[in-house]
Amino acid sequence: MNAVRSVLGIVGAVLAGALAVALGRRQRRDPERQAALERAVAAVDRELAANLELTAIFGQTRQAFVLENGQFQSNGAVLEREIPEAHAQAAELYGRIPAAEAAMEKRGPANSLPDADRQVVEAWEGDARSLQEALRAAVNARPRSALERLIARLGVRSVSR
Repeated sequence: MNAVRSVLGIVGAVLAGALAVALGRRQRRDPERQAALERAVAAVDRELAANLELTAIFGQTRQAFVLENGQFQSNGAVLEREIPEAHAQAAELYGRIPAAEAAMEKRGPANSLPDADRQVVEAWEGDARSLQEALRAAVNARPRSALERLIARLGVRSVSR
């Protein structure tokens, strides 16, 4: 009886290990999806670079600019499907464009800019640079495994330190 229990325990452990390996294995994107992701990231990256150039010019001239968002709108579905974390970061940043534009338009005497508005623009710039780095890193990262997606969906946080 104990021998049967031991054998069943071993078989169960082997099956559990095999399942964990199968769920934990990271797949590569198929070439078409990878190419679409690369195109989407490149387009959004160029758009962010142009917006950062505009905010740099704003810093020098205090002339307000309209920031671009068309490439994110056009490529957002690909980013959301392939790299959801970076897409969420991008959606948040692009959602703050109206506030950054409004801050650029508020000029005081001698074309000065209130500190709060300057901070809004500078925070947007910094977050745009961070997003560029995140997008560039995510384009070459392997997709999350089924186990990682399950853990993320359940909201389980890492307990390792």
